[in-house]
Amino acid sequence: MATPAPRPRIRLDKKEAKKGDLVEVKALVAHIMESGQRKDKDGNVIPRKIINKFTCEVNGQLVFAADLEPAVSANPYLQFKFKAEETGKVVLTWIDDDGTKIVGEDTITVS
Repeated sequence: MATPAPRPRIRLDKKEAKKGDLVEVKALVAHIMESGQRKDKDGNVIPRKIINKFTCEVNGQLVFAADLEPAVSANPYLQFKFKAEETGKVVLTWIDDDGTKIVGEDTITVS
């Protein structure tokens, strides 16, 4: 049986905003972020498994993106702001080396 994908923790500082307001996003996801440079107890290299891409979209419009590298710690925490333009879904997506996607959602109401 496959291990279920971790559920990210997402916090918007404003669930309701006026058009043009800055909305702060705080996001945390459980992920081992193995660099591929360590060895196990038998001396075998532990394969690399990192989140290498992060995106945030509001109603399908990209508002933030980041490329992550092996130096990023396990359980990466991201904090950023975007300008509120319209009401809708805020979708955060983390993609790791093997193509696994971890997706979290929230909503925002813009007046």
